[in-house]
Amino acid sequence: MNDARRSVLDPGGAAPPWHALPAHEALARTASSADGLSRTQAQQRLAECGPNILPAQPAPGWLAIGLRQLKSPLIYVLLAAAVVSSALGDVTDAAFIGIVLLVNSVIGGWQEWRAERQSQSLQKLLRIRANALRDGERVELDAAELVPGDIVGLESGQLVPADLRLLSTHGLEIAEAALTGESLAVLKDAAAMSAAAAALAERPTMAHAGSLVARGRGLGVVVATGAATAIGRLAIAMSGTQSGQPPLVQRMERFSRTIAIIVLIAAALIGAVGVWVHGDGLATMFVFAVALAVSAIPEGLPVALTVALAIAARRMAARGAIVRRLPAVEGLGSCTLIASDKTGTLTCNELTAREIWLPDETRYAVTGSGYAPVGEIAGAPGAGLRRALEIAAACNEADLHRRDADWTWRGDPTDIALLALAEKGGVGREPLLVERPQVNEIPYEPERRFAASWHAFDGATWIAVKGAPERVLQMCTNAPAERILQAAEEMAQRGLRVLALASGVTARGVAPQETPAEPHDLEFAGLVGLIDPLRPEVRDAVRRCAAAGIRVVMVTGDHPTTALAIARELGIAVQPQDVIHGSALQADSPDALIQAITRGRVFARVTPEQKLALVEAAQRAGHFVAVTGDGVNDAPALRRANIGVAMGRGGTDVAREASDLVLSDDNFATIVAGVEEGRIAYQNIRNVVYLLTAAGAAEVLTVGLAVMIGLPIPLLPVQLLWLNLVTNGIQDVALAFERGRGDELGAPPRRPDDPIFDRLMIERGLLAGTWMAALGFGAFALLLQFEVPVDQARNTLLLLMVLMQNVDAFNARSETRSAFSIPLRNNPLLAVGVTVALAIHVIAMSLPLMQRVLRIEPVALGGWIVLPLLALSLLAVMELHKRLWAHRGRARLAPATSP
Repeated sequence: MNDARRSVLDPGGAAPPWHALPAHEALARTASSADGLSRTQAQQRLAECGPNILPAQPAPGWLAIGLRQLKSPLIYVLLAAAVVSSALGDVTDAAFIGIVLLVNSVIGGWQEWRAERQSQSLQKLLRIRANALRDGERVELDAAELVPGDIVGLESGQLVPADLRLLSTHGLEIAEAALTGESLAVLKDAAAMSAAAAALAERPTMAHAGSLVARGRGLGVVVATGAATAIGRLAIAMSGTQSGQPPLVQRMERFSRTIAIIVLIAAALIGAVGVWVHGDGLATMFVFAVALAVSAIPEGLPVALTVALAIAARRMAARGAIVRRLPAVEGLGSCTLIASDKTGTLTCNELTAREIWLPDETRYAVTGSGYAPVGEIAGAPGAGLRRALEIAAACNEADLHRRDADWTWRGDPTDIALLALAEKGGVGREPLLVERPQVNEIPYEPERRFAASWHAFDGATWIAVKGAPERVLQMCTNAPAERILQAAEEMAQRGLRVLALASGVTARGVAPQETPAEPHDLEFAGLVGLIDPLRPEVRDAVRRCAAAGIRVVMVTGDHPTTALAIARELGIAVQPQDVIHGSALQADSPDALIQAITRGRVFARVTPEQKLALVEAAQRAGHFVAVTGDGVNDAPALRRANIGVAMGRGGTDVAREASDLVLSDDNFATIVAGVEEGRIAYQNIRNVVYLLTAAGAAEVLTVGLAVMIGLPIPLLPVQLLWLNLVTNGIQDVALAFERGRGDELGAPPRRPDDPIFDRLMIERGLLAGTWMAALGFGAFALLLQFEVPVDQARNTLLLLMVLMQNVDAFNARSETRSAFSIPLRNNPLLAVGVTVALAIHVIAMSLPLMQRVLRIEPVALGGWIVLPLLALSLLAVMELHKRLWAHRGRARLAPATSP
């Protein structure tokens, strides 16, 4: 704990055993109160203690990133070649190899630095929120703003934002596996006491930062933040541990190593033939073989891959999807099924009460929309309406306040909507709680499907309950269940979300510290119909998913009729047979679940366990599954899915931690945008792979043919290294910036297990590499045939290879579309990169120093006429291949005709 924190918490210099102190003493030690800190106090302590963030290693500097580029077996081989060249007295070649290493390190380091900065900026968008008391009011703030002495509320699904000494608990259970290794959630008790020497796992009065609230509610005072927390000390101890690489990057690096082995073997064979068959010098052929291998091996692929994913992640963030794991960018493009939650994802998540139904068949229409209580309840007021509104306001965990001319709110959307409804009827929560103080509660949890609140009133205890109609009716006596459920069904058919209200009075008191039993003998008070309007852009997003071959199913805890009404509006489902009730899934076998996920379009009244089972069934059926969710109950399904998508605004910390993507706008349409960006990223990766492997194949074949038939080495080692520099140094990374064509969602999703090197990639790579090799070898052999000096022939060949590989960079922009149909403005970086690279080579041909190093010279005017034409022939060949591929594709899709 630093000096600033000591000045607030512990002038003596040693942190007290907070878990062993009574709650009132913890408040006194932190100079806080039950109303929390004032805003002024909080600002002062934030300045003293610093932000509540975990210690993190600083981003690596330029030097560290640059040196990291040298940690490669290929670089070690190249360094060995430089040493050999220097030992043989060839200082020029050794110096040039050093320059190549320096330039490659600068280019690779710059890209890695950019990717590192992009990753850090994305992480800033993922913030943990906390509910704290400031000046006696509940406020939602960034957890980084918490200071010692803040009073913080906890509820299920949240990450604990700081170390807290608990002041009160209501069925609070916290999963502390990240700190203690205990797999089960631990029951907390603010009134319990433990020894000062108690282990971390034996402190029921504490909630530690980074642990997860599994269920229940709690209130605590912040006693440690940032590095002073238990997890902060652990983070300091682990700060030197390096993180693993994403699986996609690992797969691509394995691919690079495989290609490297092939190229090294080919280079070694070419070198051996040169030495043993044609009598070339061993040292000369060694340097040549090394240069050929380094030039042909796609060592820039991992950097280009990371850049492609980082660019796609940045584009997705701009469209509202924050990437937590880079491979999710490409993985989302493989999605074949999206299991979407309804509330907040397909809808606006701004519930509004539209109707009240009372047991005497009275109906009240409610006007207004949104959370601000602007509107009215149409109809004559009465005792039944008043009782229903009091239940809605009392059994509630949200806050709704008016500040000046504006309304502010915090809490669950359903609770906020109920508070707004009560306000429209003249019932405020705060005045009601003054009259009827709350003494206990059962918070709403998905598995309970109800919430209850106990209040002291007129010497007795008044109970208010809200929940699913069928669940609340189980607690009521003398209620016309059939008529009530019929009314609820009719409201649900109109797309309303229906809640039941009930209340009762008991003479038995309820102690605040005990967990109350489920209420019974209640009197049914009425139904409330709420509506959450559809997001206007979702209907089109669902249609685009269908066009992209992606199946969309709705998985919700709502009533089946309500879910079907929403699904019909979206075009997800049409008939009642498309809806499967959660109860129908309880005893299903794995095969039956596969049939259900294949047949059903809407799954209603689904439990968390059933949602997880549906995800696993879809995966067994061969789907690549994306799942959306926002609650702690969604975490198992999010973690099990191929791509977990959590809500950023209304979602819980647990859901976000279990996910691969976070939607900052909680919008289903953003998922579709992410699918599009994922497909673009994957295509860009394929384009980079093609460009590098085609160039490598061309160089190996050109040199191999010449050496095998006894011609002089077509390109010197320094020329091969230079060729690699001016054709792949910028162009491969520039391809990662390619924008989409706009038709990415018009094609079916690719299979997740499809290899990078499929038939199309192999055909294109072999064709381009062979054509470049044939032109290069033919030009070199022809020049020698006409007795052109070998250095001049090499100079001409080098220029031809530079031109052809730069032309191929434009061809690589698309596998199937003509290069002439893609505007240059879609990727100006590629056009600039090719122009600059070509200009550098032309300038080098005229500089005396480079002429001596590379053994090159300016090419005559005739060469500038013939060589570009030869290079452009590659574009013509590849355009022809694209047409033939498209023709074959149409032929495969054409319906068979009878003879």
